[in-house]
Amino acid sequence: MKSFLIIGMGSFGHHLCRALAQQRCEVMIADRTSETMEDLLPYVASAKVGDCTNKQVLQSFGVESFDACFCCLGDDSVLDSLQITSLLKELGAKKVFSKADNDIQAKFLLRNGADEIIYPELEIATRLAVSESSDSIFDCIPLSADHSIYELAPLPRWLGKSLKELNFRAKYNLTVLAAKKEGVIRANLGPDYVCKGEEHLLVLGNIQDIRKIVK
Repeated sequence: MKSFLIIGMGSFGHHLCRALAQQRCEVMIADRTSETMEDLLPYVASAKVGDCTNKQVLQSFGVESFDACFCCLGDDSVLDSLQITSLLKELGAKKVFSKADNDIQAKFLLRNGADEIIYPELEIATRLAVSESSDSIFDCIPLSADHSIYELAPLPRWLGKSLKELNFRAKYNLTVLAAKKEGVIRANLGPDYVCKGEEHLLVLGNIQDIRKIVK
């Protein structure tokens, strides 16, 4: 069982805590006030009240024992986020995720020791912008600055043809990961998979290649 420390129990911290608990992970949460954590007590192994910018407070958590630590403070606590991120690394945290709301915050958090930056609002905005800007794209899951997983409706010219016949990867520079129908995902598709009108495709690629086929 993996264990995680979440610091900052705002909206994102709440969602992250519940999601990790649903995956049967052991979670410790921390915030300056107990009121922000009361509703999460049934989901966590422990909840700590304290000022996490204080090195002694963080040290008492045993941050080095967690698989990862999350600094989820709001955008009105940028300086605190920088300090906590730095202290977590100084105290031996294996991996530190820090929440940022813009690229400037992200740059300083990375300099202060963050291993990865979390952009919750940016990721949601990107998914909505991509899916709503095209009638053929139904979802987008960013994986990096250059690549995402896209849910596509098959083009009419693909229907009834296999991935091998379409020479899909070579022709479109995209990799088909799975097919999706009514919320059910079927993975490990072989080259003989035939595109069907009632199924969407989950493909890995960049937006430039996606735009070429759905424009």
